[in-house]
Amino acid sequence: MIPLVKSDNAAADELSATSATAESVTEEAKPLTPAEMDCYECRACGYTYEPTKGDGRTKVPAGVEFKTLPNTWRCPVCGASTTQFSNIGPVGTASGFKTNLNYGFGVNKLTPGQKNILIFGALGVGVLFFLSLYGLQ
Repeated sequence: MIPLVKSDNAAADELSATSATAESVTEEAKPLTPAEMDCYECRACGYTYEPTKGDGRTKVPAGVEFKTLPNTWRCPVCGASTTQFSNIGPVGTASGFKTNLNYGFGVNKLTPGQKNILIFGALGVGVLFFLSLYGLQ
């Protein structure tokens, strides 16, 4: 049932919602460090622009965010414009949405390199286990 008249609790809920949005705006206002900035990958050739490294070929210093690159900047490998790049997120962090990192067995918090070690390590242990079965009589 939908209430026709707002109660005092509804006004308090609206006030808390507006204060929550104000807090999120202040969180967005603080500048990102180069390690927190998103990397972008060229869809044409696979070149990855990393803000922590910059671009030595076109003399873009380290710490420059991709969105603030000049309009004349092109991919140093194939010459594609910035519209041909896709966001791949920060380097060395867990993949996926931050809200989903706490689900599952904790594997979501691993970086892609750690996931590779886990998967292929388990696969190697499985192969060794099955090869050890040949030693049984």
